[in-house]
Amino acid sequence: MSDPHDEAPRSHPTPKPDAEPSETDDNWIEDIVPDSQGSEARSPYVRKVDPASPIVLVETAFLASAASLLWLVNSYFPMGPILQVFFPVPIALIYLRWGNRAAWMGALVSGLLLSVLIGPARSIQYVMPFGVMGVLLGTLWYRRANWATSIAIATLLGVFGAFFRIGLLSVLSGDDLWLYGTNQITNLLEWLFVKLGLLMQPSLPLVQAVVVGMIFVQNMVYLFAVHLVSWFLCDRLNTPIPRPPHWVQVLLDSE
Repeated sequence: MSDPHDEAPRSHPTPKPDAEPSETDDNWIEDIVPDSQGSEARSPYVRKVDPASPIVLVETAFLASAASLLWLVNSYFPMGPILQVFFPVPIALIYLRWGNRAAWMGALVSGLLLSVLIGPARSIQYVMPFGVMGVLLGTLWYRRANWATSIAIATLLGVFGAFFRIGLLSVLSGDDLWLYGTNQITNLLEWLFVKLGLLMQPSLPLVQAVVVGMIFVQNMVYLFAVHLVSWFLCDRLNTPIPRPPHWVQVLLDSE
């Protein structure tokens, strides 16, 4: 019999460093490293669905119907700026999710639906400027334009839309609404000059400049409110828009 102490110790096999990965390694999910640059560096929304998928048509139709419903409700039950700030948002959301073609399709469908429900005259007033504004805002947000740029460009479109509506309503009503507006501003300036003790009569160029300036300011404030609403809404829908300026985030305590 051999002595058990004379037997050589058995060595355990060591794993090879270049061993092939097992099936569990293929299913391993890499850890997600948080973005260290903050939300400002977010890239535009990446569409992971085939554009020919039915979900594109369904979602576009749903958001176009939502935009039409907002305009319809506000036409019969005016709520001031509560609903108006949402007018261009559904069309802009379509652009962010499905692109330019779907956004124009949504704006056109909204106009056609409103023309059936409340007539072509009111439907045109939605398409221009709010439908086109939704496409424009979607384009600017998708290209990550800052708030100052998007508000400035959309304000120009809003001013053009205001004059378009004045001209359209003047043709439909048979009255010169621009003349009516300038008369109202003239009375306002005369009252203001009397209160300030100024013995002067407001000239026509001054009155028209005040009217245009008021339209600019109104559209600028409106677009700022639209950006605020879209910022909160689109973030919750996983379709973020560019971050607001730092002072806005400080005022809203969102940092």
